[in-house]
Amino acid sequence: MTRGQTWGRWLLSLFYFVAGVLHLVTPAPFAGIMPPWVPAPGFVVAATGVAEIAGALALVQPWSVPLRKAGGIGLALYSFCVWPANFQHMWLDMAKADGGAGLGYHVPRLAFQPVLIWLALWAADVIRWSFTAHAAKARK
Repeated sequence: MTRGQTWGRWLLSLFYFVAGVLHLVTPAPFAGIMPPWVPAPGFVVAATGVAEIAGALALVQPWSVPLRKAGGIGLALYSFCVWPANFQHMWLDMAKADGGAGLGYHVPRLAFQPVLIWLALWAADVIRWSFTAHAAKARK
């Protein structure tokens, strides 16, 4: 595991841990952006908060590589599964009279979701591909 992956694991863990706590402490903003087809939004918000915290803890625990990889896979899947809520948030926000936060907020947020998915898998050492590995191989 590279130093970059270690930093990535810790940064992602901090990000997801804080997000998970926020899902549990202040669920209303998260429930408010749920797509209408999601049943029991309050329960789903709480469950996603628990999932974020569990994934964050699994990602940084030092004693089990399989658990760390499972945490990375879980967080990658989580990021993929919440993508519809990010689209829903954009549609709701852009429908406001003032245009809400605007495309300058929503488009980068939506575009960054695949990066979060990749980062969770790379930082957990589930996948090996990285820009530095490509550059090192190209130099040889």
